[in-house]
Amino acid sequence: MTPRPERTASSRRQPVARHGILQSPNPFAQVLTILGAIVVVVVVSVVAIGGFAVWDASRAVAASGVSIGDDGSQLPPAIGEIEGGVNMLVVGTDSCEGQDLALFPRCAATDAKGERNDVTMLVHISDAPRRVTIVSIPRDMLVSIPSCTGEDGTQYSAMSSQMINVSYMYGGLPCSVLTVEKLTGVDIQFAAAMRWTGVINLSDAIGGVDVCVSDDISDGHTGLNLTAGEHTLVGVEALQFLRIRHGIGDGSDLGRISNQQQFMSSMVRKLQSDGVLSNPGTLLNLATTAIKQVATGQLVLSDTLTNPQRMVQIAMAVRSVPYEDIVFVQYPTQYAEGGVRVLPVTADADVLFEALAANQPLQLTGSTGGGSGTEVVGEATAPTPAPTASASPSGTESPAATPSPTETAVALPSSVTGQTAAQVTCTVAER
Repeated sequence: MTPRPERTASSRRQPVARHGILQSPNPFAQVLTILGAIVVVVVVSVVAIGGFAVWDASRAVAASGVSIGDDGSQLPPAIGEIEGGVNMLVVGTDSCEGQDLALFPRCAATDAKGERNDVTMLVHISDAPRRVTIVSIPRDMLVSIPSCTGEDGTQYSAMSSQMINVSYMYGGLPCSVLTVEKLTGVDIQFAAAMRWTGVINLSDAIGGVDVCVSDDISDGHTGLNLTAGEHTLVGVEALQFLRIRHGIGDGSDLGRISNQQQFMSSMVRKLQSDGVLSNPGTLLNLATTAIKQVATGQLVLSDTLTNPQRMVQIAMAVRSVPYEDIVFVQYPTQYAEGGVRVLPVTADADVLFEALAANQPLQLTGSTGGGSGTEVVGEATAPTPAPTASASPSGTESPAATPSPTETAVALPSSVTGQTAAQVTCTVAER
């Protein structure tokens, strides 16, 4: 994770954000984009393994790629794990383009134009030993946004304090990349954005995610009713679960992030289990569905991510990462004056990003998330890997991994909340 200098563009005018700083976000829009981000995080890698042949349509996919100012690196002659680490930005947007008005009546409103990144997650895959860290950045966090160029060529001047979710509106995926690079000091090589219909189609293709609730949940805001215990959620119920805020924890947006991380953790475990990774039919379905989303504009990829060989390389780097080394964290924040928006706590965040840059294991010392949305109830057992012969960049069989010496984990500040994929968590009802 090498810091990079800020990339900027000339600018002449600074428009006002479509939604003022004090306006509450649309909850249903958030749900869909959240699921989109979750799906992309895992599907971008998993799809490539099972559906490589389907990506023969990659010329059309590549043609739609968006430049984020990084040419990636030259592909090796044979498929193998990507060399070095990976930094990927995954966003979910609230675009009404191509949406079903019966499902999204908000899109019929006169103020439905524009597109914001209501979900922003930085995915870091380290070099050997491989570790995966997903950093969720709250949509209401006030950050500085660098000068960006809109899709129509309009030059937008830099802004010192805006909600991070307006970055996409000012310059699409490249502007969101610039904003997160400026915030974190991380060089982002790959990026993806998901819109609503793509979210629904890909989530259905996965076939459901197991979630746990500690108490009965009945939320009139989302219409979700779940009894205490475990549930397999698909389609609308999955969206309702990700949308829920008032019915869990302290009812805050930060509590909702911990609920989403429970969902993501469970999804990762499913995708590493025999239920998905060993099922060619499921993987082929995921690959086919993903291609359709690119073709219809519901999935947007950076041009560095449109090559199927590159996607396979990233997939091979993450497919066997131990649960305890897959960590979901929230960028540390504190409430701004008035308690409506949040501010970044950069000193605590620096501890996290310095540990990632040094490829050190992480130790979570805080709760599973802000807002008391979840609690730890157990530990997951990793699946037994099936024997496979993986191709290395030279085309020969990859040697067995050499166990690394014992490393001392970096204890993160308690403000950096989250969980690992090894932790089984349950959603706590609002009390």
